[in-house]
Amino acid sequence: MNASCAKSPSTTSRSPARTAAIAGIVGAAGLAAASGAGLFARSPEPRGPRRVLITGAASGFGLELAKRFIARGDFVIATDLHDAANEDVVKLGEKCTYRKLDVTSDADWEAAAEAIGAVDVLVLNAGIAVGGAIENVTMDTWHRALDINLLGAVRGCRAFVPLLEPGAQIVMTSSVAGLVHPIKMSTYNATKAAVVALAETVDFELRESGITTTVICPQFFRSNLADSLTGDDAEADELARTLLTKTPLTAATVADRAMKGIDARRQVVTPDSVAVIGWYSKRFARPLYLSTMRKAGKGANLLAARKAKQG
Repeated sequence: MNASCAKSPSTTSRSPARTAAIAGIVGAAGLAAASGAGLFARSPEPRGPRRVLITGAASGFGLELAKRFIARGDFVIATDLHDAANEDVVKLGEKCTYRKLDVTSDADWEAAAEAIGAVDVLVLNAGIAVGGAIENVTMDTWHRALDINLLGAVRGCRAFVPLLEPGAQIVMTSSVAGLVHPIKMSTYNATKAAVVALAETVDFELRESGITTTVICPQFFRSNLADSLTGDDAEADELARTLLTKTPLTAATVADRAMKGIDARRQVVTPDSVAVIGWYSKRFARPLYLSTMRKAGKGANLLAARKAKQG
């Protein structure tokens, strides 16, 4: 063998292994994206108009889901914090009614369950965004985020699960941050991870009764979620605001893909490539995932120290 062409045993064995690992992750991610969106599953036969309750339905992802359910002939009860339906909800037409519902209020949930009764699809979508390093986010913000992002879904389940009939569905909106956990987002990560755990547990409890639970875990997409940022950590908030407003991914695109996963009654839906690759990297290439996330943390700390020196 020509010496100039020879490769060391370590190089020869390592390079194909790395290539295979990357190919495996990408292949698994592609299959997961299709499967997570329900592309490989046959949608159940339609069984007539359904009654769908959606929280946080006055804008963003909740509004886009409402549009898609209505387009199928379903009847939507749109809920949000406004006293009356806003213009976007009014435009949904006669197949939609509006109800004010504060997801942090036990009384509101009890009144809604009593007035509405059983629904076919319960969409627990209301939530807020929170950015900030662990030492900067106040306990008041932690309590508020938990009360809305997690306990809002808990209250919804407690109020409506006793009314659900076989064939009903529960849908919860989480985030890719509920599956992988970026720096400077501990509050948001923790609440959204808890929503994933809640959805999985509820699905295990109810699926045998014919009631399924699906949790949607998208990456950042364009929405008005940035309006809910608290200001506890201005630098982290600015990054979150950029991610929420500059991304090419729209709420409409996420809703289109999410509906496929909801139709397929999948437990976890990752409706975009970033969510899929992040989650599958964590599961199947954990050393690479850990290295990447730790480097991100180190880089953020170095940048903060540099800014502090300049300031």
